[in-house]
Amino acid sequence: MPNNLFSKQIQAQLKQLKTELAKGRSSDDRTDENGKPTDNVALPSKQQVAKQVKKYDSEHLDDDKLLFMQAMSGVRPIKDKNLANKAKPSQKPDATTLAKRASAQGNDDSPSHQLSDMQALLNPVSGDTYLSYKVPTLQNKVFNELKQGKIRWHDAVDLHGSSIEEAREAVSQLISQARKNNETSVKIIHGKGTDSILKTCVNGWLRQIPEVLAFCSAPTPQGGNGAVLVLLKKSETAKNV
Repeated sequence: MPNNLFSKQIQAQLKQLKTELAKGRSSDDRTDENGKPTDNVALPSKQQVAKQVKKYDSEHLDDDKLLFMQAMSGVRPIKDKNLANKAKPSQKPDATTLAKRASAQGNDDSPSHQLSDMQALLNPVSGDTYLSYKVPTLQNKVFNELKQGKIRWHDAVDLHGSSIEEAREAVSQLISQARKNNETSVKIIHGKGTDSILKTCVNGWLRQIPEVLAFCSAPTPQGGNGAVLVLLKKSETAKNV
């Protein structure tokens, strides 16, 4: 309802005043519709009109407040749990990080793989070569699932920018860590590069690790020929679960 609405009495008085002014009559000499003199009608002053409007607004404002308070009775604000998580997402550790981790853990927990760089480098591969390896006992069905990227990998390492020594330690550490966590699949990002040294080394190292059942170049959405997916044997702990 509009806030500038007057009471019926004030509206009638204003309408009468407007009519009389239009006829040019004096406010002191007014007659009714039969031509008979009428008593002077006390017109409201500006202050009275303003007071009436203010009273009307106040009454309706109070009513609105009352209705709102009644409607919201018992309502409590809820916590919005649909908030963006500003925490930094977990990232794949690089070779340097894993190499330093292996060194810091000491001899007892450090990777026990004895990997030959020479054996790996004797069989160079190009950046576009599709890597593929599996042990004879692995079922072809499982190997095909690995090729198609259907086997979920749990951890990964990025070897970009690392030296051969850092990359070797990182690969060994990644596999040891996966075995400790009862994980059976990991991903190694070696890149392609102009001479593909890291890719050649990864191809040779993985063939020397007894826990590796198979590995192959990743499907295009997962890195293509710049990465390999590795399938590992189940650890003894995982077998007993």
